Amino acid sequence: MAQNLVEKIAQKYAVDDKNQEVHSGDFLTIRPTYVMTHDNTGAVIPKFESIGAKKIANPRQVVHTLDHNIQDKSEKNVQKYQKIETFSNRVGADFYPAGRGIGHQIMVEEGYAFPGTMVVASDSHSNMYGGIGCLGTPIVRTDAAALWATGQTWWQIPPVAKVELKGKLKPGVTGKDVIITLSGFFNKDEVLNHAIEFTGDGIEELSLDQRLTIANMTTEWGALVGLFPVDERTVDWLRQRARFIKNRGPAGVSSDADYNGEHPRLNVSRIDQLQQERVQADDGAFYSKTLTLDLSSVRPYVSGPNTVKTMRPVAEIRHENIKIDKAYLVSCVNSRVDDIAQAAEVVKGRKVADGVEFYVAAASSEVQAESEKRGDWQALLHAGAKPLPPGCGPCIGLGEGLLEDGEVGISATNRNFKGRMGSREAQAYLASPAVVAASAISGKVDMPFELDDVSPNGQVQTNTYRRQTESSKVEIIDGFPQRMSGTIIFCPQDNLNTDGIYPGKYTYKDDITPEEQADVVMENYDPQFKTMAQKDDILVGGFNFGTGSSREQAATALKYKGLQLVIAGSFSQTYKRNAINNGFLVIEAPELVNDLKKQFDQTTLTHRTDIKAAVDFAAAKLIVGNTEYEISPVGTTAQKIIVAGGLEAWVKQQIEN
Repeated sequence: MAQNLVEKIAQKYAVDDKNQEVHSGDFLTIRPTYVMTHDNTGAVIPKFESIGAKKIANPRQVVHTLDHNIQDKSEKNVQKYQKIETFSNRVGADFYPAGRGIGHQIMVEEGYAFPGTMVVASDSHSNMYGGIGCLGTPIVRTDAAALWATGQTWWQIPPVAKVELKGKLKPGVTGKDVIITLSGFFNKDEVLNHAIEFTGDGIEELSLDQRLTIANMTTEWGALVGLFPVDERTVDWLRQRARFIKNRGPAGVSSDADYNGEHPRLNVSRIDQLQQERVQADDGAFYSKTLTLDLSSVRPYVSGPNTVKTMRPVAEIRHENIKIDKAYLVSCVNSRVDDIAQAAEVVKGRKVADGVEFYVAAASSEVQAESEKRGDWQALLHAGAKPLPPGCGPCIGLGEGLLEDGEVGISATNRNFKGRMGSREAQAYLASPAVVAASAISGKVDMPFELDDVSPNGQVQTNTYRRQTESSKVEIIDGFPQRMSGTIIFCPQDNLNTDGIYPGKYTYKDDITPEEQADVVMENYDPQFKTMAQKDDILVGGFNFGTGSSREQAATALKYKGLQLVIAGSFSQTYKRNAINNGFLVIEAPELVNDLKKQFDQTTLTHRTDIKAAVDFAAAKLIVGNTEYEISPVGTTAQKIIVAGGLEAWVKQQIEN
């Protein structure tokens, strides 16, 4: 049957499923072309060593960048960075030191993120690679260690939504305005845990920088992938980049040190091959949702404060005289050459307002050098902007210029969560580089030009498709149950977060036992849960189960409580990864959850029911009473990890074999 672009690229990088057509819902063992870790490399190293790995399976697959905390010159951080560099050199990985730039930007500039390939990183903004037609998606640290050791990890293909961009942007409206509009207009979790494919005639008018910006912030929209098609604009950008690199010479990392003028990733022959063999979605491919947006209806917007789901037109908010204290042109989403040029055009011949601090940091050292060559960097500094080194800095709440109590900031970054950029008692707005620059000059939220105020023109359509799965086609490996049954314990709350499941105050108690984890499970959600839940129960939760932080104990505590598995309408993708990585099964069954919500009072936190549920893994069905619900098959990849007892145990088996 027809495959969409996400499924086609995933098929290319599936290890055990090359002869089986893969689709959304399938669990795959994948071997991505590259895996990037940044400052968190320091946390992945002990995981890698604890599983008994002695060497990197494929050093050419591994990229290390230092970008998050580069302003910290303390002895502790200097030692951490030295440890990472020493490890990276010892194992032969590609290493980029502090000051070279933000890891995601490096992955694009140095050709690691190449159109039609699959690249992962232990950072949520890996979606950015989709701007250049590369299937980029985040992983967690355990996955990174597994990839270092074996070259492989697992991935479940998410549902795929098609976002059709029609028409053309008005002059002065940017890619940042597009993604703020998408996040603020479609703000009911329409694409939560989806992969997104962008289509439509409007794409032709979007520059690569704009596409990277949009793809980057699909993360804040709730998606796991933000993938653009590969077109002539993509190929032209690659050719220009290849010419630049050839003149520049090697970057100094191990694999590029002696390429004799032919870059191993960005070279003419590879780009020619791409132009001739572009991967495209099949006609008739299925998309779970179709969203459309008329680009001509997009206007400069700000999101916030402190949320990306609320947007307001700058043309309206500028009249409210919202005073700002700090402005930021930093981060992987909006600190490229075009972004800096837009801001420079706004500030030329003007000065930053009294009482305002305007911080600028390029996405990479090469971006800064090019901006200096064009004079844009100097224009910002002459206006009074304060330069920071190429890195994450205040975007992640590190280094100079953080928001303090009671302050208001406007930023061209990708996140404005409360406390993200400093004090929880501050307010943060997001906007395009031009709007940020205009606000820095005016001393209030402002825009550099006049434009009529219209409402976005967009719509969403949900598509229904039932994948027929014959029981004989679901292979069950030795050790994995054909069937599992138990009594349902129902927690109806949607968005049940990890702090509710496993309180944060226990997270960093490294010596806490499994029994102690089980004793505090759900303590912040419902203290009665631990006395109501019994061994071999099946927990059914609401939608977006396990949202919030990435603490893996939110999965292990339920496992240690003796529950067989968790069924929910949907899961946070990070929670799902942590559960399976710890050998704990989770299954999505939205129809069952909706039926139970009709039957039980949703104000009661926990219901111990007398309802029996049975999961028939061979038939990919869930049987509750006289009702059968279809579920996605639990593929052999996930089965192997569950049988092994988790990803680390599975990796040890691979190393020993």
